[in-house]
Amino acid sequence: MTYAAPEPQANMGQPIPRVDARLKVTGEAKYSSDVDVPNPAFAYLVTSAIAKGSIKAIDESEARKVDGLIDILTHENMKDAIKQVPFMSAGGPAATSIVPLSSPQVWHDGQIIAMVVADRFEAAREAAHRLKVTYTEEQPSATFGSHGVTEKAYTEARSKEKHENPAVGDFQAAFKTAPVQVEGSYATPTQHHNPIELFTTTCVWNGPNLTIYEPSQSVTGLAHGAAAELKLDPSQVRVLSQYIGGAFGSKGGITPRTAITAIAAKRLNRAVKLVPTRAQGFTIATYRAETRHEVKLGATKNGKLVALSHEGWEVSSRPDDYTVAGTDASTRMYACPNIASAVNIVSADRNTPGFMRAPAETPYIYALEVAMDEMAEKLGMDPIELRRVNDTMVEPIKGLAYTSRSLMPCFDQASKAFDWGKRNPKPGQTRDGDWLVGYGCATACYPTQMAPASARVRLEANGTARVDTAAHEIGNGAYTVVAQTAALKLGIDVSKVKVEMGDSTLPPAPVAGGSITTASVCNAVAMACDKVIGRLSSGKNTEGDHVMKEGRLVAANGEKEELAKAFERIGAGAVEEYAEFVPHGSKPGAMAQVYKGISPIIGGTRDKDRIAFAFGAQFIEVRVHARTKEIRVPRIVGAFAAGHIVNPRTTHSQLMGGMIWGISSGLHEATEIDAKRARYVNANLADYLVPVNADIGSVDVILVPEVDEKVNPLGIKGVGELGIVGTAAALSNAVYNATGTRVRDLPIRIEKLLAS
Repeated sequence: MTYAAPEPQANMGQPIPRVDARLKVTGEAKYSSDVDVPNPAFAYLVTSAIAKGSIKAIDESEARKVDGLIDILTHENMKDAIKQVPFMSAGGPAATSIVPLSSPQVWHDGQIIAMVVADRFEAAREAAHRLKVTYTEEQPSATFGSHGVTEKAYTEARSKEKHENPAVGDFQAAFKTAPVQVEGSYATPTQHHNPIELFTTTCVWNGPNLTIYEPSQSVTGLAHGAAAELKLDPSQVRVLSQYIGGAFGSKGGITPRTAITAIAAKRLNRAVKLVPTRAQGFTIATYRAETRHEVKLGATKNGKLVALSHEGWEVSSRPDDYTVAGTDASTRMYACPNIASAVNIVSADRNTPGFMRAPAETPYIYALEVAMDEMAEKLGMDPIELRRVNDTMVEPIKGLAYTSRSLMPCFDQASKAFDWGKRNPKPGQTRDGDWLVGYGCATACYPTQMAPASARVRLEANGTARVDTAAHEIGNGAYTVVAQTAALKLGIDVSKVKVEMGDSTLPPAPVAGGSITTASVCNAVAMACDKVIGRLSSGKNTEGDHVMKEGRLVAANGEKEELAKAFERIGAGAVEEYAEFVPHGSKPGAMAQVYKGISPIIGGTRDKDRIAFAFGAQFIEVRVHARTKEIRVPRIVGAFAAGHIVNPRTTHSQLMGGMIWGISSGLHEATEIDAKRARYVNANLADYLVPVNADIGSVDVILVPEVDEKVNPLGIKGVGELGIVGTAAALSNAVYNATGTRVRDLPIRIEKLLAS
């Protein structure tokens, strides 16, 4: 095995290479904007130059002179063309409730105010730049502390499911009498998705039927949502998204661009292809909301937590009450008898935020885990031991048992690999020449969630199989783990399994979000395979269950039958079966919701009788230059336990990518905002900082064996988002250990250390 393909341990599958690897590295994998459509027209978006106000007039005269111009769509000729569908936090599919081109009102900077369509992309771009827009401008509110922002508790929000502020006991009384107290204020910035694949859409009409080629984490949801927007029957809309070049939340809902692209194609009776610019992606898609946190911890002198309070504030747009409410996780991580929490929405003149890799846990666990480090220092206690003292197999809010919890085994393995014993607990005491050296650690966690999913499996007499499911390959290895699950169940080589996904006409699957794909879809595939085996074994005299091994049907007594003989016996050349996986805790009719494009996610903290999380421990070494305060991360070690690991290679890749993104989040990423004009000023990859190879040293991923027989039939927990949680906190704690300066506002940059 290699570093990228770890040796499988207990309860782990084989680290086979990705089945779609060759297609991707050779350029044969077709992404949405790569698809060839006949005679396409090209669209270009015009976005607002102000953040609040209204459009006074749009002068099209110069734009109309551009050779090749076909059409210009504005609010003046598009009013009421698009039906508003519910915002996602209200149970709908829309990433924002702002309907494009529906009125002259401007809600935020970069709002879509026109679409120009031409025979050539260059002509559409030139005509778009020639449009002259005049505004009636109002003073916008940009962020926390800006004049005019409004604040309200999330329980007063217009969301479909009200957020419950987790609480137990009497926090105020317990905190007041706690022998050791810690109070801290923490902050995380606005951060934007910058996927390599831009937010593209291509629409093609065939009579009354519409085909949409768009990178989507929910093809069924997009098909139903677009149908509602365009006043069509869902059967008239097909969405294709077989490969996605980066998503992690940014392509999970219906964005403003889809419907207007479809309308433009309908008006022209011609395919229309839209590829927005990277700068436009900062405002026409979602992003990670800016957050603020107040954490209070009270403990006994031996480190037992007796009081914990976590209050969060999140910036959202004026019309949408989006929030991630990460107190669901932060209040349940450790044993504590007295807990209080609250989440508040701060409404500003910004575009609506949305899901971004570990949406709730990344900012909220950051605040908690830095506060835990501060408590450990105040107690004079090792940070690992503080977590060990407060480890629990029962969450403190409702007293529900974890389906499994391997947090401390993760800390034990990671700390040994990291050589944590060399850490000097006194800050600023370890040097290597001009470099201050620091060690930090933090807990990683992510709720184990699932949703109903379906799959169709067809096995041929020649030993080849096909799996159909409207799941999604967003770079996480979904094609591979689905093929691997089917191959293992059917007793054939994975090379003989073809997987079709990313098509809304296939058996529906939930959104590729919340780290639910493998746990949801693989269980459905396994069930369909079991049905196939059941068909093949029907009529046999041998009693008991049958399995497939090495192309043979094997009875419980060991009797074997060649696959070709089994097909001959049942008089068929192929067997095809459909199955639905409905996870524990799902409400009646949950699968029917998936057929309507809704993903009724369950698990994590949502179940009434148990709690399910995957856990990890992250350790980071930093080096801070004593004079310049330059920060380097030579190594990071993470150990993670996530139930049955289908493929250690793809799991390793996901966790390593998350850890690297965590370093980026802690040291580099921040969308800078002009506080006066409420506009993003670094909407490009030159000024929006992300790490390069030189910024990432050694990244060591340890897979800790874990068996969870309760979470789902295959015992799978999601890992896609687990790897990023805790990284920024471990980084912050390491910087403090190196320098003695506690930076609580991310990202940690040179100027913040110099200012101290």
